[in-house]
Amino acid sequence: MLKNDLLLRAARGEETERTPVWLMRQAGRILPQYRALRGRLSGFKELVETPELAAEVTIQPVDALDVDAAIIFSDILVVPEAMGLTYEMVEAKGPLFPETIKTAADVARMRIADPEEHLGYVLEALRVTKRALNGRVPLIGFAGAPWTILAYMVEGHGSKTFSKARGMLYQNPELAHELLRKITATTIAYLQAQVTAGANLIQVFDSWAGILPPAHYQEFSQRYIAEICAALPNVPVTVFAKGAFWAMEDFAALPCRTIGLDWNQDPRTVRPLVGDKTLQGNLDPCALYGTPAQVQAATKAMLDRFGPQRHIANLGHGVYPDTDPDNVKVFIETVKEYSTRMRG
Repeated sequence: MLKNDLLLRAARGEETERTPVWLMRQAGRILPQYRALRGRLSGFKELVETPELAAEVTIQPVDALDVDAAIIFSDILVVPEAMGLTYEMVEAKGPLFPETIKTAADVARMRIADPEEHLGYVLEALRVTKRALNGRVPLIGFAGAPWTILAYMVEGHGSKTFSKARGMLYQNPELAHELLRKITATTIAYLQAQVTAGANLIQVFDSWAGILPPAHYQEFSQRYIAEICAALPNVPVTVFAKGAFWAMEDFAALPCRTIGLDWNQDPRTVRPLVGDKTLQGNLDPCALYGTPAQVQAATKAMLDRFGPQRHIANLGHGVYPDTDPDNVKVFIETVKEYSTRMRG
């Protein structure tokens, strides 16, 4: 039984006494205790792949920041690795795939991963975290959307254009769909296993949604996200598609409960398009560089735009690593205090 189920009630569209709040990338990054632990290890992947340590940093922001949810410490790129395409996390540069997907033979080599066999360390981290949380707050599981995963597998690294991945959609759309089908099958099995391991809510991150034209987004991303949402009927699902402002009306038809908004979107414009969906977001992460008074004012303005119900407060993207944790606390405390007053 959860002691704090605000997030789940808000996700389901139920009335809440205040707005729940958490932050994307809250597990680590800004916290000194995370940096101390990370400094003792060989790198990011050792932390992700060691369940007890991943659980420890998952819980750190619940202790330090008093957020309304924990999100498992992992990475979206564990999925391509489980399928047979290894990645490296290069310090200060980000992910790198030494091998990339170029041909039909490359796609044929990719397996549909077995969650326990190939991603057991994430599932164990979820189980360890669930026990340690002991019902304090819900636990969020996640995966990358198939298009975003394909983009990394074909490009090999982050990119401003993802021209190789986008080029494949024009040059060889059938091959792209073949790879997307394998990624989707892997992701569905993985997320179902996360729910079994204790995840109360699932978030699908489509980090590179905004670089596709709308017709390609419908064909190569949204249809696969819809499959994933439909395969998870027993938990609320949040879809966060960064930059896909033109897809909001289509998202109304997705079998998900919550739609995440980036900081460029106005919830007053989105609400009429998405029916009774809950919205999540969407403070600009850079607003947290302001003075405490500025953070407080920006947070209140955000809450006014969303209104008092069917809202999960968050940033419009992940918290930046050089953000002052004290300003994050101001954001969280302001959400709690102001949203309670909004209902008074």
